[in-house]
Amino acid sequence: MSMPQGNSQPDETFDYNQRYGISPRKRWLAPAIVVAILGVSWTLWAALSHSQPELRSTLYSFAVTGDREITMKYAIDRRDPDATVICTLLSIDIDKNIVGQIDDVIEGGEGKVERNIAIPARIAPVSARIAGCRIS
Repeated sequence: MSMPQGNSQPDETFDYNQRYGISPRKRWLAPAIVVAILGVSWTLWAALSHSQPELRSTLYSFAVTGDREITMKYAIDRRDPDATVICTLLSIDIDKNIVGQIDDVIEGGEGKVERNIAIPARIAPVSARIAGCRIS
């Protein structure tokens, strides 16, 4: 505190804000609101954009139909019904080795297509899966 020489009263012009440089407390509020708006907007865009993929495949079931064959039932759902899709299907043995592989070509037509496909194998298969589908 600043005290005049001959007076015991404190100086009325003293201000802690000037002395210690205390700034207004709400200075962070505007950038925080801008960042929050941008973050929420990006999250909504990302969720809506990636929730509807161009191509989706679903494995329903598989059954061993012979010593060297397995039948698989699966479906694809594509956004563009006229697009040709190629799905790589695998048959797997008991040691999880790939013993058979085919590429199933699905011509354009309907958006959602269900297929029953027999996959030949070198040895006895026990499982089947979809390795991937792609639009060609």
